[in-house]
Amino acid sequence: MNGASREALAAARERLDALTDSTSVDAAQLADELAAVTALLDREASLRRVLTDPAQPGEAKAELVRRLLGAQVTGPTLDLVSGTVRSRWSQSRDLVDALEELANVADLTAAEKADALDDVEDELFRFSRIVSSNTELRAALTDRAVGASAKIELLHRLLGGRANVTTERLVTRLVTAPRGRSLEAGLESLSKLAAARRDRMVAVVTSAVPLSDAQKRRLGAALAKVYGRQMHLNLDVDPEVLGGIQVKVGDEIINGSIADRLEDARRRMAG
Repeated sequence: MNGASREALAAARERLDALTDSTSVDAAQLADELAAVTALLDREASLRRVLTDPAQPGEAKAELVRRLLGAQVTGPTLDLVSGTVRSRWSQSRDLVDALEELANVADLTAAEKADALDDVEDELFRFSRIVSSNTELRAALTDRAVGASAKIELLHRLLGGRANVTTERLVTRLVTAPRGRSLEAGLESLSKLAAARRDRMVAVVTSAVPLSDAQKRRLGAALAKVYGRQMHLNLDVDPEVLGGIQVKVGDEIINGSIADRLEDARRRMAG
């Protein structure tokens, strides 16, 4: 998002944080209702355009939201969506993207309150690795010819009782409403949102053998010093690394593996 939309999203995130700070607000219910509003606006392009029309007064748009949703959602959701449509949005689709992000953040907040956010982060990463290594599973979860109910049942068999309920909810929403994203991109986005709840960056660490606790602590501390923020390490094991480690932070890759050094030596010799 750019310009006005970025500012509007930041304001909406502040309102969401204020709401979920209250012990009387059910963050998981808020997430469900925000997801339902997201789906509505994703379907109804004309409504979306009206709610983001800069020529319309903000209060008029908020009143329209109250008339449409007042009997369908709880007070916190209604207040949050009403405040969101009062803001100025650069593009109508940005409003839908923002509401979807708010729904995901609300679910992650529920996990944080239950002291389960670390588990959710780890489970999202492990599930992304399972998907990337299992072409049949990925096909089943992304095939447009497969109905939502069948995908939900498959995910429940895979995750139900094995993963945190928040992980299952987030993945189910992503799979049943990808909104043009690949499954991998959606899972990466969820992982970043989870890390952001603790003001942390995500480092994907690939090593030939599992790292010890001491190695993980040292690596996390070193990366935090380099990037100036705490790091959440998503750990993967790949025997083909041969030795050392490979670290990916955002789009930056730090290679320290023997395989990479050998390949670099081959390129130098060939050149």
